Amino acid sequence: MNETAVYQFVTQRNGESSFLFAFSMVSMSTFFAKSATPTQPFPTSSKTHLQSRPRIPFPRLSAPIRNPRIHLSPRISCSLIEPDGGSLVDLVVPNGLARDAKRREAEEMPRIKLSRIDLEWVHVLSEGWASPLRGFMREEEFLQTLHFNSLRLEDGSIVNMSVPIVLAIDDAQKRAIGNRSRVALVDSKNKLVAILSNIEIYKNNKEERIARTWGTTAPGLPYVEQAITNAGDWLIGGDLEVIEPIKYNDGLDQYRLSPAELREEFAARNADAVFAFQLRNPVHNGHALLMTDTRRRLLEMGYKNPILLLHPLGGYTKADDVPLSWRMKQHEKVLEEGVLNPETTVVAIFPSPMHYAGPTEVQWHAKSRINAGANFYIVGRDPAGMSHPTEKRDLFDADHGKKVLSMAPGLEKLNILPFKVAAYDTKQKKMDFFNPSRKDDFLFISGTKMRTLAKNRQNPPDGFMCPGGWKVLVEYYDSLVPSEGSKPREAIPA
Repeated sequence: MNETAVYQFVTQRNGESSFLFAFSMVSMSTFFAKSATPTQPFPTSSKTHLQSRPRIPFPRLSAPIRNPRIHLSPRISCSLIEPDGGSLVDLVVPNGLARDAKRREAEEMPRIKLSRIDLEWVHVLSEGWASPLRGFMREEEFLQTLHFNSLRLEDGSIVNMSVPIVLAIDDAQKRAIGNRSRVALVDSKNKLVAILSNIEIYKNNKEERIARTWGTTAPGLPYVEQAITNAGDWLIGGDLEVIEPIKYNDGLDQYRLSPAELREEFAARNADAVFAFQLRNPVHNGHALLMTDTRRRLLEMGYKNPILLLHPLGGYTKADDVPLSWRMKQHEKVLEEGVLNPETTVVAIFPSPMHYAGPTEVQWHAKSRINAGANFYIVGRDPAGMSHPTEKRDLFDADHGKKVLSMAPGLEKLNILPFKVAAYDTKQKKMDFFNPSRKDDFLFISGTKMRTLAKNRQNPPDGFMCPGGWKVLVEYYDSLVPSEGSKPREAIPA
């Protein structure tokens, strides 16, 4: 990609951030809104664990939408956006006698051992990120997700669901389950995690799942190799009862706020708007510029206290991404050094695994933030994208992510924010919005360039990243360098 091209972003490539860096011809004060996308009805599942939506209007944080591309009205409401299905799902068994009883019941059940990624999906489901889904998908839910990127509830309403949330088992496990209706899910140490009830077992058509999720079956897709290729040939769905809240005991659990906890935090801060920024990389000053400018624009629209949800992805990521623990250290420095205002920023970890599935996956990222209370979502160039695993090109069209979000069924109540590109202004010695009239004054620092500088212990231009944050990044890459007489240390999936 030409580094002077207007469409190039600052430090991220191949969708490494969900912040919009694509150049927009609209004014910086313009917001795009969406209207409902007509859809053909598909069958209501005869066996479902979806929580249906109450027949009440949800509170809107913007004016009603009458046209697919009409600008948002600055009319304000001070309540948080309604979660999908009308209320958040909570699948954790209450502490006390009920939890003890479930443990006793599980002793007689067949056991399925969960992988790390399986456990992350249990975490996602248990807290309501996938509301109104109440467990691993049965076949009809899986097919609706795979073919329609959405689910129809019992009352006929539609919620977005673009990524299959499924649990694979092999032939031996299927035989061991037999005709039983419940199974126990255990972790790598055989500790009981959850019970799956009213189960349904169906074929795991891996090729179709991969092709429809990623648009290719080319070898080298990180999530596919990690979670699908060697998984069993069957999928098991059912109603999930999680024995106790999922904890990782890695020193970061205090950041893993559930959707309900986030909503409580936003309410405590008297938020009248929440704008979400997902990332899986360190924050530089270009990110900060765009986030602070978003808040300025929301204030100009009439909101009194818009709150930023800085929401790094905390589940599985590919090995060359900066691990979660180091990213959180870097994010802490960004707030400590005042690059972002702690009073108007909530930092929390999003527990989902990363698919790198582009326009398909970005719908999941947006939908889950609705459940956390966000009514504005900032989408970037090639969101959730990656390089093609076998060819020298991006796997997805860079603009399709934001276009899909503007049309996706079930996401009509979410507002998408477009932005100009940000780059390093060599004259002002800081990150600023790209000005085509003096394009030679701007430096585009790719993600590859940033990593190379950090690996070589070189400093970026002053004003590119806060000093403390850059020091953390350098320390991370230093940790990968083998000490004398030891084997090389490799980055591992987060």
